[in-house]
Amino acid sequence: MSIPSEKEEGKQGQGEDDGDNHDGGGDLYDEDDDDDEGISAIEEKLNVIQEKIMRWEEDQSMIWDLGPEEASEYLNAANEARRLIEKLESLNLKKEDQEYKFMQRAYSVLQTAMARLEEEFRNLLIQNRQPFEPEYVSIRSSEEDAVDENSIVSLGDESVEESLQRDSVSRASEEHIIYLVHPAVIPDLRCIANLLFASNYVQECSNAYIIVRRDALDECLFILEMERLSIEDVLKMEWGTLNSKIKRWIWAVKIFVRVYLASERWLSDQLFGEGEPVGLSCFVDASKASILQLLNFGEAMSIGPHQPEKLFRVLDMYEVLQDLMPDIDALYSVEVGSSVKIECHEVLKRLGDCVRVTFLEFENAIATNVSSTPFVGGGIHPLTKYVMNYLRTLTDYSDILNLLLKDQDEDAISLSPDMSPGTEEDSRSQGSPGRVSSMALHFRSIASILESNLEEKSKLYKEVSLQHLFLMNNLHYMAEKVKGSELRLIHGDEWIRKCNWKFQQHAMKYERASWNPILNLLKDEGIHVPGTNSVSKSLLKERLQSFFLGFEDVYRIQTAWIIPDIQLREDLRISISVKVIQAYRTFVGRHISHMGYKIIKYTVEELENYLFDFFEGSQKWLQNPHRR
Repeated sequence: MSIPSEKEEGKQGQGEDDGDNHDGGGDLYDEDDDDDEGISAIEEKLNVIQEKIMRWEEDQSMIWDLGPEEASEYLNAANEARRLIEKLESLNLKKEDQEYKFMQRAYSVLQTAMARLEEEFRNLLIQNRQPFEPEYVSIRSSEEDAVDENSIVSLGDESVEESLQRDSVSRASEEHIIYLVHPAVIPDLRCIANLLFASNYVQECSNAYIIVRRDALDECLFILEMERLSIEDVLKMEWGTLNSKIKRWIWAVKIFVRVYLASERWLSDQLFGEGEPVGLSCFVDASKASILQLLNFGEAMSIGPHQPEKLFRVLDMYEVLQDLMPDIDALYSVEVGSSVKIECHEVLKRLGDCVRVTFLEFENAIATNVSSTPFVGGGIHPLTKYVMNYLRTLTDYSDILNLLLKDQDEDAISLSPDMSPGTEEDSRSQGSPGRVSSMALHFRSIASILESNLEEKSKLYKEVSLQHLFLMNNLHYMAEKVKGSELRLIHGDEWIRKCNWKFQQHAMKYERASWNPILNLLKDEGIHVPGTNSVSKSLLKERLQSFFLGFEDVYRIQTAWIIPDIQLREDLRISISVKVIQAYRTFVGRHISHMGYKIIKYTVEELENYLFDFFEGSQKWLQNPHRR
């Protein structure tokens, strides 16, 4: 199809363009442009042009649907009308001149042609719009692993680790340019745009383009399942639903900016010229509403409420928007796009502020978490699991958190009083020479707050030994979580050593509280007949019976207690066995000749086996032993 293409010289939108430099083969005009052309020649030319233009006013068909010859003929006729007007305008005509009347007729013909070309331009854009299919970008279902997180301890079960796993923001999808309209019609659209611009119909062409492309962008958001939501809609949404929408937003905004907006900018460059002000303005006006719709969701999330369970999603939103800022800055680099760019930076800032406030709310939620009843069995409290897994997941966001927390901590927080050279060295290895990172300070503060809260919770137990078992379990869990994850780089080895020492101290205090009263029964003090060195059989019998009753009582109570960690449970059993079984074996061996086997209720082997029932969380009783 040989039709006028874009001008290779000159700027678009200027009416002084000579129109001679076009793709599509040869000079645009067949007639000789002679300055002394007569009135009759002008009238004849105008009649021919008018006939070519006006005959399509009676035909409702779209010209470009009928083939390249008709389209080329119409474009040439419209351009001839434009050239004729330029020729006549240059003559400085008076209203009474015949040529002036011809010029008015030419204006009318050109106006008709421009209206028709605007319609053809719009129709070509609409009919040749390419379907946008985002399926090539991998996405997990937005409904999967949506969790109901209603309170600070709502995830304190065995699924907490899975529930808090971060949905990574894939960086595999780099910028892709796709055809938003069929590539075959881009030259035609460019030719129409050139002629409209050359005829000073810049605004009409721009408006047609903006309306069509704005609708296309709306459809893109619909395909990406980005519904139009007000801030009030978002704030009223249930967390499960909102959680899914955030994940969908994180996925969609990357595709929208890096694929669709990049392609939209490329299309406007192709039609209006790369970097041309009119093209850039068309791109901004066409895309502004859609990008602001996406940003509106981000703004709604930044407003609150600042619940701890939302922090990961807000961090994901901050991360993806921060990652896209260079793309957005490049797309809206001109003055006309500055409002979009400024709004993007503002939403990013608000999301950052939301992260800071939510993180502090998380600290406060730990400190104010109050229990009215003790946690059954003295095991690992749901709060401990939640907090430690929460912190472990936050390590994936170390760079962002350090950046966001640094500003507010700059003048407020100094080195922790118990900071050791070892932890300072750990911090320097992370790129903070001479100073502990803001994230490390906050994480250690949270661990301290959690420990204080656990100490308060331990006081709900009546048994002192269970208080220590509870603290032993939870401190051991904290130490293991730090030791086995990226938290080690943040807390440091010195913190781990201190935490290990603390839970070992509680293990020792548990043993003393539980077993010392029983072990005292196996001492020789007070078993002799007064005034002699002879052992009192009745006292021996009484001591052993008290020991058996004491052991049975501890067995009944502490089989219901629990130590979830297998190795810790085994270590404590061994420690108990070394002390209790050894004392029992020694006592019985020393005095068996004085009391006989009849009063031996349990053998050493039986007591050792009974210790294996301890800390399993299933209460048992020692009944009907085979010896009396």
